[in-house]
Amino acid sequence: MPQSHLKVVLLRHTPEPEEAVALAAKLCYSSADISGLQEKIEAKDQKGFVEKLVKIGHMSPIEHVSFTFGIEGISRACSHQLVRHRVASYSQQSQRYVKAGGENGFNFIVPPSVIEAGKEGWFIEKMEHIQMWYDELVEALGDKGEKSNEDARFLLPNAAETKIMVTMNARELLHFFRQRCCNRAQWEIRRMAEEMLRLAREAAPTIFRTAGPGCISGPCTEGDMTCGKIKEVRKRYGVKK
Repeated sequence: MPQSHLKVVLLRHTPEPEEAVALAAKLCYSSADISGLQEKIEAKDQKGFVEKLVKIGHMSPIEHVSFTFGIEGISRACSHQLVRHRVASYSQQSQRYVKAGGENGFNFIVPPSVIEAGKEGWFIEKMEHIQMWYDELVEALGDKGEKSNEDARFLLPNAAETKIMVTMNARELLHFFRQRCCNRAQWEIRRMAEEMLRLAREAAPTIFRTAGPGCISGPCTEGDMTCGKIKEVRKRYGVKK
């Protein structure tokens, strides 16, 4: 049975995202028509203006920019956390229409702590047992495609791999990174968020220049639950504070 590894791809994003943000913001305060305003914006670098918007917290223009990610090699435990972010669109691989298994069995994620505890082999053995029970139940239910899979999937663990597409606007992504890049976020969704941030920053460096956990641009928001590593976190994100 194959172990899965995280893969994140930025599939699509709004063309010229920072120009789109600048256009939306300046439209609010300009008497010019949209075509004239667009020409002015395209003729000038908008980096400084977009930086100012983010700094002063004028975030509604940033909602006009969206990013679509394809994600695989994450567990159902991770996707359950991801879909809690409601200002987003999701399309997830179905365990009803896609039978778990095949020749090699269903893919799964092994937590690093399990490996560190020397229980990787034990964990894989349990996944193999679950695959056997799943296959047995599918057969008992008549092996009728989704009619059998929809109930057999009740046996599948949170470790089972899933694939998902997610689209978020840039404002929601900034919030997502603030929550999920934090050291206190669960390890798997944090790794995923960090990779999403890397890709988003390549596409829109100004919008996401200060993106990341809340403590890189202000005090820790976790209160008594702080990880206590604010200096290390800021260093990792290249913040000189």
